[in-house]
This record gives sequence, structure tokens and C-alpha cells, in this order.
Amino acid sequence: MPILATGSSGPSHNGFTLIELMVVLVIIGLASAAVVLAIPDPKGRVVDEAEHFAARALAVRDDAIVQGRTLAIVINGNGYAVERRAHGQWQAAKDRVFAPVNWAAGTLVTSPTSRVAFDSTGAVSDPLIVELSRDGERARIDIPGDGAARVAR
Repeated sequence: MPILATGSSGPSHNGFTLIELMVVLVIIGLASAAVVLAIPDPKGRVVDEAEHFAARALAVRDDAIVQGRTLAIVINGNGYAVERRAHGQWQAAKDRVFAPVNWAAGTLVTSPTSRVAFDSTGAVSDPLIVELSRDGERARIDIPGDGAARVAR
């Protein structure tokens, strides 16, 4: 009676071989590892948060140029918000685009309360450096006199 490579001795195959089970377990392990690696951290990376802040700063600068009036970003320990200069005083921007943003939980800011104002040419009178840190990861946002926000790691 011939014995097949799968270990059975005939056409009646009642179950799985050990090799078949091991192959299935390896495939399940690889698939679950891929899923775990693809799931983003719920808090996100601090560098991503810095990139988002820099992009918003550039949008505020561009809006200040288009509107021809001074806009500012106010940074505090909880997050940041956009303000417009109108009638000699700062007023919160009411656009959905410039809604206040909170930092992710655990994010620390080196300059917790500061303001960077963009004039109608997009320039900044007081350059600003904002450093974010969380869980040992750091990112720095430089806003020099020309108003072009850049992220440095």
C-alpha cells in the first residue's frame, strides 16, 4: 500500500497534517503582524503634530497676505488658535478652517504661551521657535522672519 507525502495511506483524508496546520498558523501570524503595524498610534507621532502645526501656520500666513491684514497664531499649553486683528484688538477667527486645535494628550510645549503674528506681507516681526515633545520624541517648528514655518527633527 503506497503512502502519500501528506502522511495518509489512501484517498480517505480525515483531517489536517501538522505541516498544513503550521503553514496556516504562520499565515495568520504574518497577517496579524501586518495589521498591528498598520494601525496608527491613537496619539499620533509628535513629528506629525508638528507638521500639522507648520502647515496651519503657512495657511494663516497665506490668509494674512490674501486678506491684507494681520493674523496671529496663539499657542498655549493646550493647543493653538488663530486670531485676526480688527478695530485695534485681537479677535478669535470664526472660520472652520482656523478652528482651535488641541495638542494630543501628553504633548509638552517649550513656549507654552506665545503669539506669532503675520502681517499683510506674510512677514513675522518676532520669529518663534516652538518645541513639542511627547514620550521621548521631539520636534521643533521654526517660524523665522519671512513667516515660512519649517519642522526640524
